Amino acid sequence: MSGFRKFILRGNLVDLAVAVVIGTQFSDLVKQFVNSFVNPLLALVGGKPNFNRLVLSVGKADFQYGAFLTQVISFLISAAVVYFVIVLPVARFLQLFERNAEAIERDCPECTRSIPLRARRCPECTAEIAPATGPSTAVPSPRRG
Repeated sequence: MSGFRKFILRGNLVDLAVAVVIGTQFSDLVKQFVNSFVNPLLALVGGKPNFNRLVLSVGKADFQYGAFLTQVISFLISAAVVYFVIVLPVARFLQLFERNAEAIERDCPECTRSIPLRARRCPECTAEIAPATGPSTAVPSPRRG
């Protein structure tokens, strides 16, 4: 029983639960946006994409491929909305605030471990390293915002 308690109380499980709840709400938000704005715009141009009536009958079996086709189109529209309305603007927003920070690390010439730019000795292989020269020796202050 204590193993189950540890499993339930682990932080990963709580994070997963929060992610599922937020993901579900986000999915509902995207669906509502598509239904409220995108589908009416598409209906103005070429009618609402609805192929639910398309059925392939083979013997006594009916394959409702039209419903699947409608769902594929709905998925593609939703994916495009998420990309163009959320992913692309957020990526551009983050680029605006990306720091033009100079490199603060370099590779050790002996063991290729990443070491601080101003290091004179590698902590991994203990090789002596010539200090970095030029304008890149100025390490940006972590306090600068």
